[in-house]
Amino acid sequence: MPIRTKQWNEPIEAADGTRILISRYRPRGVAKSDETWAEWYADLGPSKELHAAAYGKGVMPVNWAVYRASYLREMKGQQELIAQLVQRVRNGETITLLCSSACTRESRCHRSLLKELIDAKVAQDSSASAT
Repeated sequence: MPIRTKQWNEPIEAADGTRILISRYRPRGVAKSDETWAEWYADLGPSKELHAAAYGKGVMPVNWAVYRASYLREMKGQQELIAQLVQRVRNGETITLLCSSACTRESRCHRSLLKELIDAKVAQDSSASAT
C-alpha cells in the first residue's frame, strides 16, 4: 500500500517511504537531529481550534462525528496540497502520514481521514482514466 499511517515516534522502516508529519504542532522537545520525518505539513493537521476541541482544551470537547466532519471541511481548503500528495502516490511513491505520539487510536485520528481522502482521489482518478 503506498500510503501508511503511524505515530511520529514509531520506528522508521524501509517500507515507510517518505515520512510526512501532518500535525498542526511540532512535537515538543524533539531536537532537529531526532526528527523522524522528512517533511512537515502543519496545514494538513486540524486547525488550532479543532485540535483544542478534540482534547477539550478551554472548550467543550467534541465527539468523533463532529471532529470528522469538521476536519474534512477544513481539508476542503487544502485541496492543492492534498492533490500534490495524490500525485506522488499516483507516481508510485510510498508515503507515511505521521501524527502525534499521543494519538494512539489510528481509527480516531485525522491521519486516517487524510489517508481516506488521498485513497479516494487516487481511486477516482484511476476510474476516470480507465473510461
